[in-house]
Amino acid sequence: MLPTILDLASLRAAYASGLTPLDLVEEVIARRKASEDPAVFITETPEDDLRAAARALMERAPEPNSLALWGVPFAVKDNIDVSGLPTTAACPAFAYQPEKDATVVARLKAAGALVIGKTNLDQFATGLNGTRSPYGAPRSVFDKAYVSGGSSSGSAVTVGAGLASFALGTDTAGSGRVPAAFNNLVGIKPTPGLVPNVGVVPACRSVDVVTVFAATVGDGVAIRKVMDGYDAGDPYSRKASPVVLPGSVLRIGVLDGAEREFFGNKAVEALYDQAIERAKSLGATIIPFDYAPFRQAAELLYNGPWVAERLAAVKEFIGTNADDFDPTVRTIIEGARGYDAVAAFEGQYKLGHLRQKARVEWEKLDVLMLPTSPTTYTVEAMLADPIVKNSHFGRYTNFANLFGYAAIAVPGGFGSDGLPSGVTFFGPSFSDDALAPFADAMHRAARSGMGKDRTAALPEASKLAETDDGLVTIMVVGAHLTGMPLNHELTGPGGKLVKTCRTAGDYRLFVLPNTTPPKPGLIREPGFVGQGLEVEVWKVTPAAFGRFVQNIPSPLGIGKVTLDDGSQVSGFLCEAHAIQGAQEITELGGWRAFIALENTKPRAAQ
Repeated sequence: MLPTILDLASLRAAYASGLTPLDLVEEVIARRKASEDPAVFITETPEDDLRAAARALMERAPEPNSLALWGVPFAVKDNIDVSGLPTTAACPAFAYQPEKDATVVARLKAAGALVIGKTNLDQFATGLNGTRSPYGAPRSVFDKAYVSGGSSSGSAVTVGAGLASFALGTDTAGSGRVPAAFNNLVGIKPTPGLVPNVGVVPACRSVDVVTVFAATVGDGVAIRKVMDGYDAGDPYSRKASPVVLPGSVLRIGVLDGAEREFFGNKAVEALYDQAIERAKSLGATIIPFDYAPFRQAAELLYNGPWVAERLAAVKEFIGTNADDFDPTVRTIIEGARGYDAVAAFEGQYKLGHLRQKARVEWEKLDVLMLPTSPTTYTVEAMLADPIVKNSHFGRYTNFANLFGYAAIAVPGGFGSDGLPSGVTFFGPSFSDDALAPFADAMHRAARSGMGKDRTAALPEASKLAETDDGLVTIMVVGAHLTGMPLNHELTGPGGKLVKTCRTAGDYRLFVLPNTTPPKPGLIREPGFVGQGLEVEVWKVTPAAFGRFVQNIPSPLGIGKVTLDDGSQVSGFLCEAHAIQGAQEITELGGWRAFIALENTKPRAAQ
């Protein structure tokens, strides 16, 4: 029995247990037929063709899971070429039969993936909402009244509804991220140039990016790595120069003050605040920053000369078939006629100035964390005000490709209205892999499931390990906590706070007598049922760790401590004999609470 959401780990486990690609294809066909959203696909891969592709895979690679994406079903946004299926860009008069697969599709097929169909989109990838298509408007998998997000609308819904394991989108202004947020998915937006665009109908050729919708960050990164690689046929293709982010404590920039705009959506604002707290709990340092230069760059994409790139992509077709365009799309593209070469250079100059201002903000940051979209709307509301409301979706997305950033969108929970929201992490060019572990940790901490299955547990098999930074992790529980007398023994040699968390519930805490400064003793008592104790996890260099351990006085020592998330770290423990007759403070929840209580007592009573 396959799960609702076809994540890679679950599918691989099913194949290892005897499922075949032919079995999988029959399940996909059944799910397509049962789908309640008629606007998801523009062209489905015919059933017999799907079966033939599964048989061909089994002949080519008979061993289950012998290829990176063996038997994995995926959908393709219909502005990306797939041999044997028409490319329409959501404009029937524009349709053509491609002679071969787009580079990314060819690479995915070679890795064993199976195309199940071409998906709906905002026409010519112009929009962030999913309503600008003659093939209908796909809907949020959580509420049919609401938009799915666009322009990669059908792609997101196929994954969110469990019709495909992953789907390809494209992203110029946020089309690979906004639909991910609206359907409780991960959206992987590579650095521009990392994934080639050969065989992709351009929107703005200089900033277009092929993206991945997936159930988990681990899945999305694995799929993106299959697509990576320089292709000289793409004039903007680049060879990657991976960037490593700090391995100790990430400095994460968040919105502050007047730049916090949610267009009245209190639910999304509350979820963003929860995400900030979640990032803190995972050890990040939160730093408010000035979003203004990023916002001003974002405005250039639709209110500047870059709109002329959209006209350049379809100039011959719109000259003969203007009436075949969606009215809103036509208005946007024809608006480009007001820009000339002078405006194009002036736009580049303005972008350059904004890039310099953004660099000032980056000096104090490692990563940005922004709401993927500040709000959402019903289809009815979007159609009533299509340009203004669409622009709201792009407030925190439009700048990314103009500045050349990598980005990963992850689910961030559900509001009181039952609709999902998400946050996006942005890093410098080619920080794609470096962004992934923390983004994955944030998705897991949100406990929001995958796609329409809100209760699904994220598979451990797809979990991404932190990048090895050569540092040693240590947990402290008492006098070494932040602000306590011995904290300098960690900060002095350059130690970094990773996170504040709690132990598992079977630990007890005591005040050790006759210690200066006062110290606690932590012991584990199997069978004891408590709430866990507040601790801090730090990272130090191996040399500092060695000196640190050497100076620990008896009866304290270093051993393995289990945290409330089930992980184990090296940390302070106490020999059991030392707590005989000692004051127990377990019920206070931690050493910090005990010290605070002691400080409230009159000195004569202490």
